Amino acid sequence: MTDITSLEEQFQAKVDAEIKIEPKDWMPDKYRKTLIRQISQHAHSEIVGMLPEGNWISRAPNLRRKVGLIAKVQDEAGHGLYLYSACETLGVERADLIDQLHTGKAKYSSIFNYPTTTWADIGAIGWLVDGAAIMNQVPLCRCSYGPYARAMVRVCKEESFHQRQGFEILLTLSRGSDAQKEMLQNAIDRWWWPSMMMFGPSDGDSPHTAQSMKWKIKRFTNDELRQKFVDVCAEQAKVLNVTLPDKDLKWNEERGHYDFGEIDWDEFWNVVKGNGPCNKQRIETRKKAYEEGAWVREAAMAYAEKKRKRKEAASSVA
Repeated sequence: MTDITSLEEQFQAKVDAEIKIEPKDWMPDKYRKTLIRQISQHAHSEIVGMLPEGNWISRAPNLRRKVGLIAKVQDEAGHGLYLYSACETLGVERADLIDQLHTGKAKYSSIFNYPTTTWADIGAIGWLVDGAAIMNQVPLCRCSYGPYARAMVRVCKEESFHQRQGFEILLTLSRGSDAQKEMLQNAIDRWWWPSMMMFGPSDGDSPHTAQSMKWKIKRFTNDELRQKFVDVCAEQAKVLNVTLPDKDLKWNEERGHYDFGEIDWDEFWNVVKGNGPCNKQRIETRKKAYEEGAWVREAAMAYAEKKRKRKEAASSVA
């Protein structure tokens, strides 16, 4: 018991000194489990997040938009790859993580359970959803776990491109016809509150925040990040000439921040529990894609094995 206590003290001392924890380092079981839960949910979110936008690749309004959207969806696939790989350094198998997603044991961001009904939704996802993601993820570049922190550096660079791409789509619509402006406002009305929910439950209802901050997995609380998001978006909305759907949104001179209304937490938990507009559709689509892609994985493994044997044969002859 004393040995474990000593190891935990040494571990915390490294974390406090901003020394990265690496895969072969000793770490508390709860630290490992917390990372597996968070990184795998992050990876699942990237993969499932391809679906609402991939749906619009064939319907993008012009070639430039089509190419940009293809690049973005491809980036999201890459993000999932980085994050699954980071998760595997903690001793879990990717197949098990994917099985947890498909069986509903693992969660992903509730934002991806809402439908994309117009082209303006693609811009709203870029501006609001990816904007919220950046707010969440930039601090993760300083996460105490090395593989996760390093993966996030590239992810955040690409997410910044996605956010700018979405904002540019909305800015173009804001300068268009009355119908385009109406479509823009409608998208903002539908995506604003789900984007606010992306930061997770309020601090008082978040069971993992305190420990994650002590371990420096997280650097800010959910509510702190949500406030930063509101402050940024409230100003950017003026450039887009849109109204954020919150009657309580107003600048508070004394606080130096925007005040905002109460989130519908009943809706949040309902979607998290699997009852959102697209929960079942998203999982069924992912399962179908995984099953239909089995032959590609098998072929890749067979090729890798064939290549390994050739290399061994060449080495033995030499």
